[in-house]
Amino acid sequence: MFRMDLERFRMKPLMGILRGLLPEELEPLFDTILLSGLETVEITLNTPGAFKLIRRASRLYGKKLMIGAGTVLTVTDLRKALDAGATFIVSPVLVRPVARECVKRKIPVFPGAFTPREVYDAWTAGASMVKIFPSGCLGPGYFRELKGPFRDVELLACSGVTPENVGEYFRSGASAVAVGSGIFRRDWIQSRKFTLIRDKIQAYLKGFPE
Repeated sequence: MFRMDLERFRMKPLMGILRGLLPEELEPLFDTILLSGLETVEITLNTPGAFKLIRRASRLYGKKLMIGAGTVLTVTDLRKALDAGATFIVSPVLVRPVARECVKRKIPVFPGAFTPREVYDAWTAGASMVKIFPSGCLGPGYFRELKGPFRDVELLACSGVTPENVGEYFRSGASAVAVGSGIFRRDWIQSRKFTLIRDKIQAYLKGFPE
């Protein structure tokens, strides 16, 4: 079983979130992702046919990209995702049995949290990073506040991150950011405007602090 290389992710800490992807869109989109320089993507399990998409993406692109499963809420779905080739797991909240299984299998896991108590609970449950969701509600300043008591907790910003503020999130204490519709717009994918997707990914990467 392959596992996400966390050190590699920390070197380029941008995670793409793919939701609602259609089978015929997979290859052109993943080719674009490769060209853009993005190295980490999750396919959410509330996407129809998600396990088949993860399996196909892992077979075709797993040697070059780190591919995970998002919106994982049960141990059953976790095991199906890992069987399909997912190398990391993301959830919108802390699901303790999912986190426990990931820790047991040494699979990187990113559970969601928002309040300080939820952040603490997710971190002590074994989170690789705690996904602050939805981060856009309080912005980068919230990360500065959280890093006061939680200096050693690694935080992943999700929602509300733009090319213009991504650097501020990192300067405020985020270890990584995750972006979905801000990059992978349905209208761009449907109209095959993959150049716009590539350019938007690169805009995020250029916004990282030196």
